[in-house]
Amino acid sequence: MSEVHDEAISRRMRGLDRAFEILDFLGQRREAMRPNEIAIQIGAPRSTVYELVNLLLRNGVLEYRGNQGHVFLGRKLYFLGMSYHEEFDILRECNAILAAIAGETRETAQLCMLNGNKYTVAMMKEGGRPFRISSDVGERVPIPWTASGRLLVSHLSDAEIMELVPGEDFKLPNGEWLAPADFIAEVRQAADSGYFTFRSIVDSFTQCFAVPVYDQERECTATLCLVAPREDGLQNRDVYLECLIKAAQDLSARIGTGLSTISKEPGKLLRHFNRT
Repeated sequence: MSEVHDEAISRRMRGLDRAFEILDFLGQRREAMRPNEIAIQIGAPRSTVYELVNLLLRNGVLEYRGNQGHVFLGRKLYFLGMSYHEEFDILRECNAILAAIAGETRETAQLCMLNGNKYTVAMMKEGGRPFRISSDVGERVPIPWTASGRLLVSHLSDAEIMELVPGEDFKLPNGEWLAPADFIAEVRQAADSGYFTFRSIVDSFTQCFAVPVYDQERECTATLCLVAPREDGLQNRDVYLECLIKAAQDLSARIGTGLSTISKEPGKLLRHFNRT
């Protein structure tokens, strides 16, 4: 009897895993698709996908789009997300902080986090300059492609970083490969410096700045970022980093960390600013 019960639990768990896989797939594709197309793309049995899609449709987690049998993420996810937004300290507190950063620097300000084994922009405020640089909120990007990624994994050991980051994510958009050892060295440098900045790997015309926001366990739970035209970023490097550091202190304090170490050492961080 116990073996039958355990097998039933195992089947339900596999079903839940597959349901989340469907939701993640549609979220990444950002387009409605037919269930049989989803099954092919994720390599799942069509019967299983149809069963789960029907269940998700009945519960409002998926909705039909058009009259050709296409399905996409449902509005229930939006309302669940709103509840999460209201409860989650960082997102609740960050809106005004991002607006202040964008207002002071006139550059695009972002709150960035990990989503599984990928980087994502969780919130964004565009700058005031006529030429604006922006990213899609919620789009999942390989961690090694981003300045924030160096900080977001800085609490992990080398082995844990290699386990988290898929091997193919070290292949950069230009086709070159970033050596994992070089990435880990940059992670350790970012943790030591208290920030990371570089020419964007995705867009060579932009300069990216990232500063950590710490949780109560003193781990980097998010980053505050600026994305600026490269020449402006280099010219205003000190000012932008100081703005981000002060904002990160404020946000970390608001979510209850205190951050006595960082708040006492802005000068130490500023001494790193002339490093390239």
